[in-house]
Amino acid sequence: MQGMIVTPYKTKAIIAGDSLEEILTSSLPTLEERAIVVITSKIVSICEGNLVKIDGTVDKAELIRKESEYYIEDEKLTQWGLTLTIKRNLLIANAGVDESNGNGNFVLWPKNVQRTTNSIWHRLRKKHKLKDLGVIITDSRLTPLRWGTLGVGLSWCGFTALNDYIGKQDIFGRTCKLTKSSIIDGIAVAAVLTMGEGNEQTPLALVTQVPFVRFMDRPPSMKELKDMQISKEEDIYSPLTNSSKWQKGG
Repeated sequence: MQGMIVTPYKTKAIIAGDSLEEILTSSLPTLEERAIVVITSKIVSICEGNLVKIDGTVDKAELIRKESEYYIEDEKLTQWGLTLTIKRNLLIANAGVDESNGNGNFVLWPKNVQRTTNSIWHRLRKKHKLKDLGVIITDSRLTPLRWGTLGVGLSWCGFTALNDYIGKQDIFGRTCKLTKSSIIDGIAVAAVLTMGEGNEQTPLALVTQVPFVRFMDRPPSMKELKDMQISKEEDIYSPLTNSSKWQKGG
């Protein structure tokens, strides 16, 4: 059986005022059934104009505080321009505020990333006359105690984000009690790795040959969106996150 295939696609240098729909149309090939379109959140935000000009009047630290839900400022991090934050229930640096490839702007996260994802899914599915199609919008984040960034899915549409193994048996008959496989983040990691983090100019990717993905003919429900999240109290990292002195952002 052939394994998952990830193919990046090059675009022009994307700037404020560009149309995301036109970029997808001009950069992607004809889509086939059971493909997953992966899009970096940065180009979504740039096309939306969700930017803050770097003109010397904006304090980056204050912008991060405003964009975060919770934050921790530490001298060892702030000297590198970093703040540990929680935003949309993700532990991430700087609440997604980024300067790279921003053309002189701070790039924020998309305004309503799930609504945008659903809209892209509807348009592409109709345009290419498809039954099974997935869409993921991604960003990058760091993993505790490891160097290097990894992709993470901010939103998804058209497939089940988690494969639940709870109650199922492993090859030796042991019943799984906690295991759930994150389809959205697994695909995001592979796609972001392939798309790159620098000047590759490939903010789009197609993921195909994914037999483990269960496609849906609708966007995720509110319950499915909520089920993807774990509270700080239930999370495995709760002994660390709950003992930290988080400040309220926003």
